[in-house]
Amino acid sequence: MATDMFYGASPALFAKAKQLRLNQTTAEKMLWNHLKGSKLGGFRFKAQHPIQWFIADFYCHEAKLVVELDGSVHDNADQQVYDDNRSYCIGELNITVIRFSNEEVFTNIKAVLTRIRQYLPPSESQTIVPVAPKLMKEGY
Repeated sequence: MATDMFYGASPALFAKAKQLRLNQTTAEKMLWNHLKGSKLGGFRFKAQHPIQWFIADFYCHEAKLVVELDGSVHDNADQQVYDDNRSYCIGELNITVIRFSNEEVFTNIKAVLTRIRQYLPPSESQTIVPVAPKLMKEGY
């Protein structure tokens, strides 16, 4: 387990993350079904992943990408301030944070997945490698 993947998260945070994984929201379960098992472009996502003193809903270490799902509690002004601060702190670790509402997941999962893909680096299978032309033998 690479320590830099967790950025100094405490053991207590790991225990809390485990509980959150066992009690995912409906939107989290729905998105997780599309992310788990490296289903999205071959990238490995972790659910309820500790980073410093936060727990990210989903994290891809290779892409340094956090995906957060926001339910109605995130409509509260105090919660929005907390979310902004949290995104800023995680961003200071050179990790990108993108957010979706639960409603977006329920109504347009395809668009959510497309947007997440936009933040993933090209995979080897997507990288175009120029092929050297065949050398012609003289007389042909």
